Amino acid sequence: MLRPEAWFASPASPALPSGIAPAGDGLPSAEFRSLHEEIVRYVRDGESAAAEPMTAGAATSLGAEARALLLRSGGDDDDTAGDGADAEQRRRFVEQVAPLAREAGARLGVAPEILTAQAALESGWGQRPLRGADGSDSHNLFGLKAGAGYGGASVAAATTEYGAQGAYATVESFRRYDSAAESFRDVTRLLQSPRYRAAQGTGADVGAYAAGLVQGGYATDPRYAEKLQAVVRGLRQR
Repeated sequence: MLRPEAWFASPASPALPSGIAPAGDGLPSAEFRSLHEEIVRYVRDGESAAAEPMTAGAATSLGAEARALLLRSGGDDDDTAGDGADAEQRRRFVEQVAPLAREAGARLGVAPEILTAQAALESGWGQRPLRGADGSDSHNLFGLKAGAGYGGASVAAATTEYGAQGAYATVESFRRYDSAAESFRDVTRLLQSPRYRAAQGTGADVGAYAAGLVQGGYATDPRYAEKLQAVVRGLRQR
């Protein structure tokens, strides 16, 4: 198994939850399009009435298969290691993003394995990309949303958010990039802002970095810091 120092040596219409993928030729299948549209309509229209916590009986307007997929879209709370990606998939992901993590880490004053872990957590080690309605990859490795003031390309995606009453399904607009490198550059710009000052310059201290993200409001998941630290520990133990 590779050691961390070997990985970082010299030189992520709405998307579907995990579980439905485009056809083998890279184009969306009829099933992909059908379930995509069904889930999008339910999440978009259903949430407008009230953002209630997602429960097994809530998706009453969905077919059984679409309901199961929507419930699974946020069902990784107990899988902090990354959505069932196997060792080879994780190794390839680390090799792909290592140069990008080194560059971003140098700019932020953060250890590159921490940024790799963050991208892995958000994208399921690259196995759970945010996709557009046509099945194309948004290359959004960090789950950055396309909020007010963002003028770039975006995709809408079914996602899980957390409020006072717990987890609920919703649709959000996420940033779309042409490459993983662009995603890393964008998250670097975001984390260089005063909002995330507490995360800057934290070096190899993943606890301090995670606390800085939470303080800045990076994610609504109350276990986000815990999950990020777990992935970093896994990387450092290899």
